[in-house]
Amino acid sequence: MLEGLRETMVSFQALYFCSYSNLYMFIDPHIHMVSRTTDDYEAMSKAGIVAVIEPSFWLGQPRTSVGTFKDYFSSLIGWERFRASQFGIQHYCTMGLNSREANNEALAEQVMDILPLFIGKEHVVGIGEIGYDEQTPLEDKFYRLQLELAKQTDTLVQVHTPHRDKKNGTTKSMNVALEHGLLPSKVIIDHNNEETVKEVLDRGFWAAFTIYPYSKMGNERMVEIVKQYGTERIIINSAADWGVSDPLAVPKTASLMNERGFDADSINKVCYENALLAFGQTGMMKQEDWTLNETTDLGLKFNNNTILRGGQLPEHVHKKSNIIV
Repeated sequence: MLEGLRETMVSFQALYFCSYSNLYMFIDPHIHMVSRTTDDYEAMSKAGIVAVIEPSFWLGQPRTSVGTFKDYFSSLIGWERFRASQFGIQHYCTMGLNSREANNEALAEQVMDILPLFIGKEHVVGIGEIGYDEQTPLEDKFYRLQLELAKQTDTLVQVHTPHRDKKNGTTKSMNVALEHGLLPSKVIIDHNNEETVKEVLDRGFWAAFTIYPYSKMGNERMVEIVKQYGTERIIINSAADWGVSDPLAVPKTASLMNERGFDADSINKVCYENALLAFGQTGMMKQEDWTLNETTDLGLKFNNNTILRGGQLPEHVHKKSNIIV
């Protein structure tokens, strides 16, 4: 009985978001799809998500050799982009050395050697997510080196602000970016909250917010922030990483905004348009990428591999499965 009720609720949610997506298109500009399943891609597509940006990030435990970084970076521009395309979603990414792994200096130096090979690849829209975690001298060193690389290549920067001492860490992140000559309009400051948003906006940076269930920034708090600060340069994302997270956080926040009386233009700005304006500056991300490319071919392969398994055929995808016992 409980399983039947759960199935009914899931079906209702899918129908609701499917109808809601007729009104809006969504971009999730910070989502770690390497940690998600094809079910998530399907649900995101039904909810109206047309494009995602996947920042390179820490995978839950330290990597021990530069080859693991090279393979991971390659997967972001290869298999993951292909996997998204099979559900009608355009996949972009940012490449960078994350702050946690910047503290292994010898390995970090090797990562910096290969990073320039990836940041100019197709669908790579910037350097990220980079910045501070514990705000150590090594984190500072490699943050600065990557800011210099962004300046040399005239690309965007996606900044991870620290979870601890966030206010000071956010201020420092912006100070250092300006010190290295980056324009605030080319820097997306992410993981904001109530204590950081005003300074980020006042200084001309993009203010991105990660919506997590039960933590950091929830939907209701996000709605109050938009109510107080408006929609200019505010971006909503989900992260949807390995922990407790939700790949539908963007459309769900849009739904709550609609419920709380926001007009369609305001919802569109923070859940779609601002992300496109910010990350579209490199020319690597254009609206035409998804509006003129709406069909998918589930028979395609990537390196002789497909998303289909065990005798599945393309027509099986997007249909209700048999009960697995």
